Amino acid sequence: MLTVLLVLIPLFPALCAAACWLWPALAQDDARKRFVMTALCLSFAMCVGLLALGDGAVTLFTISASIPVVLASDAMGRLFLLLVSGMWLNSGAFSFGYMAHEGNGRRFYTFYLLTLSALLGLGLAGTMVTMYLFFEAMTLFSVVLVLHSMTREAVAAGLKYLLYSVAGAMMGLLGLFFFTGAASSPVFVPGGSLSPEAAAAGGPLLLAILFVTIVGFGTKAGMFPMHGWLSTAHPIAPAPASAVLSGVITKAGVFCIIRVLYYVVGPDYVRGTWVQTALIALALTTVFLGSMAALKATGFKKRLAYSSVSQVSYILFGLFLLNDIAFQGALLHMYFHSLMKNALFLCAGAVIMQTGFTDVRELRGVGRRMPATLWCFTLAGVSLVGVPPLSGFYSKWELAQGAVQSGLGVVSWLGPAVLLVSALLTAAYLLPVSIDAFFPGREEKALPACEVRAGMLTPMVVLAVLILALGLCPSIVENAAAAIAAGVL
Repeated sequence: MLTVLLVLIPLFPALCAAACWLWPALAQDDARKRFVMTALCLSFAMCVGLLALGDGAVTLFTISASIPVVLASDAMGRLFLLLVSGMWLNSGAFSFGYMAHEGNGRRFYTFYLLTLSALLGLGLAGTMVTMYLFFEAMTLFSVVLVLHSMTREAVAAGLKYLLYSVAGAMMGLLGLFFFTGAASSPVFVPGGSLSPEAAAAGGPLLLAILFVTIVGFGTKAGMFPMHGWLSTAHPIAPAPASAVLSGVITKAGVFCIIRVLYYVVGPDYVRGTWVQTALIALALTTVFLGSMAALKATGFKKRLAYSSVSQVSYILFGLFLLNDIAFQGALLHMYFHSLMKNALFLCAGAVIMQTGFTDVRELRGVGRRMPATLWCFTLAGVSLVGVPPLSGFYSKWELAQGAVQSGLGVVSWLGPAVLLVSALLTAAYLLPVSIDAFFPGREEKALPACEVRAGMLTPMVVLAVLILALGLCPSIVENAAAAIAAGVL
């Protein structure tokens, strides 16, 4: 049963994508929506079912005796699969109302499902080669989501996204070539599979290649200096695609970094080296620069895109500290940021669709016209700032505690300080949107209500409820994160 499910999880959405493109019965919008919703629900159900089956692996084929292409189930992969399938289902449900205004639904849903297939395969990848194959497929499929409108701006954004992604993937490929031969086992091993002989002989070269590899995969996570694509690609894509680009696809880069750092090289080899120091410096720089850029941006979705640059590097900062508390905080923020950022982008998409306003300076009074949408936006924004008892507070608290207890000298106080400054900047660029939306001033004229329909509102409300529920009871995710941390550290 486990072997069948390992193959079926990435294969099923790919087959549904082919049907969506080729099957004449799905040419009608209503039939296609029902089909896609069923496919997303079944994909999510299979990922939930995998939780009960535990660990296992299946070899699909071998490139050579030492390079197998393997699908495997482990705790880290299952956590990632649940996040991907859940967020894809939520954004997909929202998209049915939104894409009616965008058009070209057949192409959008075909590549939406293909991207899901690649991400699920990435989560199940048991070797670096398998991971890289699905990582590249994810880039090629998701670029079509950015290009969707086919305007000049969309084409330019898609090309920028593709160029950055290819450059980052080539850097990751360098690590693939080197570490595949240096590992004692081709499959991922908690704590690292690097052979002692290779570790001893590698010296400065191994560290340099590791640094380049992590920066390469960090491109997808938006880490400085490879972050430039986010602020261009996210705003131009349709809102459901923006939501998963920011909430999920950036986490694919995080996931690959976890695999390289904790399952191939091993944290013990990196701890105390210049690579750890340099990566922490890049992560903190990204946290600060992303927040400053978001504060200056006036475009609604561009502000949220720059926010993602900052917030995803919170996760990377926790991973680079290489201790169990920070690692747990990073996994928690990986989950919680996905909820918060998906909610923010869906809310922004709903506002733009209903009002046509794309600039934050135009949003005065919108809260009175779309109260439910703006309340969801406000709750997600307050959580992103890190206000208790919402989920964003708990993950950021864990990250700060991990930094304080890291024993890394200046990082133990500079890290929490940068996170605090970033939280204040987050409040400065998100909370005024809600304040202006609900308290525009007496001079504002009353405008008619234009709230979205229940089909689009429900996914936003579900995310808002999860943001609050997981803040009140974070142990649902924390227990899984602690178990993973115990295995790799």
